[in-house]
Amino acid sequence: GKFKDRSIYPMPSVLMLDLKMPGMDGFDVLAWIGKRPELKRLLIVVLSGSADVKQVTRAYELGANSYLTKPTNPYDLANLANFFRGYWTISNRSLRLAES
Repeated sequence: GKFKDRSIYPMPSVLMLDLKMPGMDGFDVLAWIGKRPELKRLLIVVLSGSADVKQVTRAYELGANSYLTKPTNPYDLANLANFFRGYWTISNRSLRLAES
C-alpha cells in the first residue's frame, strides 16, 4: 500500500504490543508477524494486564522479545514507555544495529 516506500516510511525497530485490542488480539498479531520474514528483526515488547504464565509463555513462543505487565497508573505507564525508548533505541545494541 501507500507505506511500501521505506525511504519515506522506514520500518520501526520496536513494536510495543498490547495483547487486548479490538478485532484482533496480540497473539494473532504475533502469529502474523512470525509468518513474515521481512519482520524477523522487529523487536516486540508485549504489554498485558495479566501476568498469567500461560500467556507469557505463549507470547515468547510466538516471538516476543519481552513481556511486561502494564502498570495501572498512567504516570507509571509513561515512565515505562520512556525507559523502553531509552533501552531499545539508545542503550541496547541489537543485531539490527550491528548489521548497519
